[in-house]
Formats: sequence, structure tokens, C-alpha cells
Amino acid sequence: MWSGPRNMSTTMMRSFGARADCVAVDEPFYAAWLVAAGETHPMQAEILASQPADPAEVAEALLAPLPAGKTVQYQKQMTHHMPEDFPLEWAAHCEHAFLIRHPARVISSYVRKMDEVSLEAIGFPQQARLFDAMKALKSKAPPVVDSDRILADPATVLEHLCTAVGISWDANMLSWTPGPKSEDGAWAPHWYDAVWRSEGFGAEAGPLPTLTGEAARIEKEALPIYERLLEYHV
Repeated sequence: MWSGPRNMSTTMMRSFGARADCVAVDEPFYAAWLVAAGETHPMQAEILASQPADPAEVAEALLAPLPAGKTVQYQKQMTHHMPEDFPLEWAAHCEHAFLIRHPARVISSYVRKMDEVSLEAIGFPQQARLFDAMKALKSKAPPVVDSDRILADPATVLEHLCTAVGISWDANMLSWTPGPKSEDGAWAPHWYDAVWRSEGFGAEAGPLPTLTGEAARIEKEALPIYERLLEYHV
């Protein structure tokens, strides 16, 4: 599942993690991207200590046999963690889907956690590039789901998503127990406070936030990408 940050991506990981047949993987290329990009993020030392920094090693681990009793692996992948020089050959062995969210909501949420925001930081150009790459790699358009539509009708959208990626629908995906989970990345204490309190998808999204200044400019740049991918919604 390819998503930008603040895109309801951890909630979706919770949903799939609630399946008895599924093992979830949380942002496996985070440490590799931090090293390659020279970025510094909250909980940097903990992230680097928790994951391999070699993207080829990460890719190999993603294709390893699943734990006993598991038949589905859910990869929570951040689009901005996959620069163009990272290997993508492993992706041919996976089914791909894209989680999108209106850029006004993404930016509004992002600036509550980070001091600066940019189009690249919220992953929209990377998501467009990866969508086109996966479409070419698999000779079909990957299914797309929008966070607002999921909140409006989670059962229907998730059932359509499961069908699109070739797995059975499981109503257990609609709820989970609150608190940390074993799959949560080392960065979870900084980012996952709301998800740790959650037991399901929650209420429908309200009105779009109104952005100003630089945030509004970034929203305007991101909007065409969001609208193009929305055309492929399940």
C-alpha cells in the first residue's frame, strides 16, 4: 500500500493487521531513506537502530517466507521513502494499491507534527511516479482508495479493495483493540498517538481545512496529482 504521510496510512495498517491471516510491515524503507537522503527526523537514532539502511537488504526481507499461519503480508510503504535509485525489482512479486487523501487534509495534519512542509515531504510527486511505475510493471492500473471515502463507508471500500488485490474480505478489518502493536515502527511514539487511541475508522471527515500562504501553494501543486489518482478509485 503506497501512501504519503498523514494519509490515514497507519489506520489502514491497523485494519489489515486485524486480519488473523495477515502480518503487517511498517515503513520498511524508512531508515534506508533517511541515510540516502541525509534527512533528520524525530527519533532518528531509534529508527536507524531498528531497521537496515541498505535498501537491497530491505527488499530481500520483504520477499522472505511469511510466519506460520500467515498468508497475507501488508506493507505500509511511504512514497517519499522510495527514491528513484532504490531497487524496485522486488515489487514485481507484490500486489500494489495506493492510498490517497486530499492534500489540504494531508498538509493540515503534517504541519502539526513537523516544522516545515514541502510537496516532496508529503510524497505527492513520488506517489504519481510510483503509480505509473506499478501500472507499467504489472500491466494494469493499481487500485486506489481515498481516505475520506473509506471513512464514509469502510466496509464497502475495503471489500472492493480486497477484491481488487485478490484476497478475501474479512469483517475483522473494521475494528481493533487500542494501543501499540508489535508491528509499529520505532517512530510510533512521535506519530501514532491518535491511532493508539483508536478502535476503528472513526467518524466521517468534516469540511476541508482552509490553508493560507505556502501551505496553500503546496496544496495547489498537489491537487492535480490527487485528482488524477482519484480516477482509479475502487
